Amino acid sequence: MAMARIGLVAHDDKKDDLCRWAEAHRDKLAQHELWGTGTTGSRIMAATGLSVHLLKSGPLGGDQQLGAMICEGRLDVLIFFIDPLSAQPHDVDVKALTRLATLYDVPCANNKSTADAVLAYL
Repeated sequence: MAMARIGLVAHDDKKDDLCRWAEAHRDKLAQHELWGTGTTGSRIMAATGLSVHLLKSGPLGGDQQLGAMICEGRLDVLIFFIDPLSAQPHDVDVKALTRLATLYDVPCANNKSTADAVLAYL
């Protein structure tokens, strides 16, 4: 596949996991265009040195910005590490984002194993 546009986002308790995953896959991710919600994207840049286009923080609209990119055909993959054990104050936005990824048939990885599989495909 040619260069993919990859969205990166993680719940607070999963940000470290996503940063470790991005570090492990730095060389492969460097071949693609990365987009991230504010905090997650900033942390990935700091951990990996990769360039990430930053959107708003998730609760401030970043999740919705990624959703709009999916609707407009401007995002090819969504890597969204979800914390299934913590309630999220912006749960409605989270559900909307995953719904749009499903609706528009955008590969969506919610954990490390699925992210590994999606990245191997790219």
